[in-house]
Amino acid sequence: MESLKDKNLLFVVDKPINISSRGYINRLKRVYGSKIGFSGTLDPFASGTLIVATGRYTKLFRYLDKSPKRYRATLWLGAKSDSLDLENILSIKDIKRLKDGEVDRVFNSLRGDITYTPPKFSAKKIAGERAYKLAREEREVKLKEITSTIYDIELLLYNHPFIHFDITISEGGYIRSIGEIISRRLRVDGTLSSLRRVSEGSFSLSSKGYLNPIEHLKLSRNRYLGDIDAIRLGKRLRVTDFELQSEGEYVTIIGDFFSIIEIVDNRVVYKLNYLKIF
Repeated sequence: MESLKDKNLLFVVDKPINISSRGYINRLKRVYGSKIGFSGTLDPFASGTLIVATGRYTKLFRYLDKSPKRYRATLWLGAKSDSLDLENILSIKDIKRLKDGEVDRVFNSLRGDITYTPPKFSAKKIAGERAYKLAREEREVKLKEITSTIYDIELLLYNHPFIHFDITISEGGYIRSIGEIISRRLRVDGTLSSLRRVSEGSFSLSSKGYLNPIEHLKLSRNRYLGDIDAIRLGKRLRVTDFELQSEGEYVTIIGDFFSIIEIVDNRVVYKLNYLKIF
């Protein structure tokens, strides 16, 4: 069997619950070697789509089509949590069943841009330290507001006291904070009791096997017209060597290999050069 160590690979894994994204990736290192990375951290209590790359493909994350992101979540009405999930439950109260249409009314009010503060139990950095580390040490956590775009949010089932919903949101969104906003607008305590990421842009749990990175790049293709040996050896390239000459970042395919270049100030800059397509 061919060894997978030190190969350039791109694939999707289904992260299980009760383990951090980093902890799960560390398990995979035994199979794929030390050069392995992931994009789109999931909380330990969350599961689902996690994009993984090995070898030189770990440099591709910023170029991948990873947005919007789609989640399925459950909001537990009456539960209050310091971390907005099951990890730090402070209290649980019985509350009355909501009236018909209340949840839909709140969901309809959420579509579009929304500004909020990320959870204090998050991986956001404050003066070089992770917010969740400060929160666990009961130190002050002050996070800046962020803006996310909610493209769609749909009620799947209201089985009191649980609201099951599907949400599609821009990259960098915090579903725990969205759950808190929903609870506040319903005028009750609430916390997420489950969270599963269904997809990230063009990546989903149906993305089986090792993926062709070309099919998942958010870059326009630009045909290279010059000497193949020049780009293969990383020599200086001219703007006129390319079919498209407008400024921007592009992927160019040369046989079984590809390069990512940027045209800027009438120059060609290598971003990633001569990677083999798996």
